[in-house]
Amino acid sequence: MSETVIRVENLSKQYRLGMVGAGTLREDLTGWWYRVRGMEDPYLKIGDSNDRTSVGNSDYVWALRDVNFEVKRGEVLGIIGKNGAGKSTLLKLLSRVTAPTTGNIKVKGRIASLLEVGTGFHPELTGKENIYLNGAIMGMRRAEITRKLDEIVDFAGVQRYLDTPVKRYSSGMYVRLAFAVAAHLEPEILIVDEVLAVGDAEFQKKAIGKMNDVASGQGRTVLFVSHNMTSVQAICSSGLVLENGKVAFMGSVHQAVDRYLSVGKEDLSKSIFSFNKYGISINRFEILTTTGPSNKITPHEPFSIVVGLNVAEPQSKLEVNFAIYTERNTKVTEFGTKYHDFNTERAAGQLNLEFRTRTNPLAPGSYYLNFSVSNSHGQVFHASHVLTFDILSVAFSKFDRYPKLGESIIMLDTELLESH
Repeated sequence: MSETVIRVENLSKQYRLGMVGAGTLREDLTGWWYRVRGMEDPYLKIGDSNDRTSVGNSDYVWALRDVNFEVKRGEVLGIIGKNGAGKSTLLKLLSRVTAPTTGNIKVKGRIASLLEVGTGFHPELTGKENIYLNGAIMGMRRAEITRKLDEIVDFAGVQRYLDTPVKRYSSGMYVRLAFAVAAHLEPEILIVDEVLAVGDAEFQKKAIGKMNDVASGQGRTVLFVSHNMTSVQAICSSGLVLENGKVAFMGSVHQAVDRYLSVGKEDLSKSIFSFNKYGISINRFEILTTTGPSNKITPHEPFSIVVGLNVAEPQSKLEVNFAIYTERNTKVTEFGTKYHDFNTERAAGQLNLEFRTRTNPLAPGSYYLNFSVSNSHGQVFHASHVLTFDILSVAFSKFDRYPKLGESIIMLDTELLESH
């Protein structure tokens, strides 16, 4: 069995909202007195779970609560979850940027972290000086860093600005150099947060390739946080799903992604299937691929968006329309009944609409779907993020074959199939 390099036991992190410390000197001293006597801090017994969508009853919140997992040497672990689930807090604890409230972290080996733009850089120092500074912090000798210097600079692509203070770097240049330093200074454990998204497409491909090399070719361990499920599935061997500061699932990366993408289906049921207005309700909503219902679509594979409407009373000017957005909120395309020869005057009864794409020009990545229904009264229903789906990537080196997202809207060629 592979050697365990990271062991997390009953890890928790609590924050007090709105202020630093417990609020008063008396509370701070009380907590300290309990801890030095080996007793539990009484202020740790209170606090709400880390659910950013609800209003809490306490000033304390658990960013992480009772987290347990192990990572083996050479494993690439993808840590996924919604915004506010506790991913960045977990990485900061593993990187020793902050201390846990309770629990233990046991790590074997040097850790290099890339948690946010400018991590570990001094703005007044040049790029070259910061390379040596980061290496020294990691415990490397100057000769070791010098041996790696040319390789780092070449990978980052910032040769011209190497002797310029990094405070004059753009965020993209910051990330290029920071990742190059973290990946090339031979850490046993590499921790990378979503910060790579700041870089351009070319650098993201290089970075993903480098992480693959670090893990598979050099036997080092990588912890990777991203909202791009295509990237996660391409480079990770296992996945950990965080929900409201707790571990919801840990296992194979594909099962973890399935779990992550399934989160929110209950919300979909509440928002869509409970809708009933002007005699219109919705009783079916799904994505169909060539193999059946799925939110994972292979490149160039045609797919369908299916919606079922229950029309309880005759409708005038009935329209059903969709828009597809990237995970970075860039609108890619729109389609719907307004682009087809659709009879907007409808009698009462069941109406099933299938929008089937003839081709699939979408680039690999994660997407979400917005949906709206309108009639003679105007827009009667609109919902964002009603469905999420992934266009899977066979190989990142083939990115250039696909349209570049965000440059212009893609016209999605669909046919409308109608049944009753």
